Amino acid sequence: MTEAPTPNPIDLHVGGRIRARRKIIGVSQSTLADSLGLTFQQVQKYERGANRVSASKLYEIARKLQVGIAFFFEGLADPMSAEASDIDVDGLGEVHAYLMTAEGIDLARSLPKVPRRQRARLLALIRELAGEDDEAEEARGGLRVAA
Repeated sequence: MTEAPTPNPIDLHVGGRIRARRKIIGVSQSTLADSLGLTFQQVQKYERGANRVSASKLYEIARKLQVGIAFFFEGLADPMSAEASDIDVDGLGEVHAYLMTAEGIDLARSLPKVPRRQRARLLALIRELAGEDDEAEEARGGLRVAA
């Protein structure tokens, strides 16, 4: 049995941007699909990067989601620059992929509403839960009390 091919990082990026915008304006996959003459499964495949979006379809999607074409490529390196071959620099692709999930979008919407002091505390808690706290503490030469 052969494995499914890994989606192209640019297709993943564009699909993630489609999904993010659709969710931000509160449009379901079915509604977007109907307005484009597609099935919701096709929209789902676009959003996952499983299928590539043609130029004409991307133009239609941009109109339906009320954004310019450039919106779908924001965050990618200029193809004429030296960085263009380094699409996932320092794991930012992983961060971006998470932020394009429903949970990531909700988090990005809600976090700025939390007062700055509590955001710092939340970040410390998240780092501790992720096990990053131990490494940072050791790097500073501090002692840690076992929970």
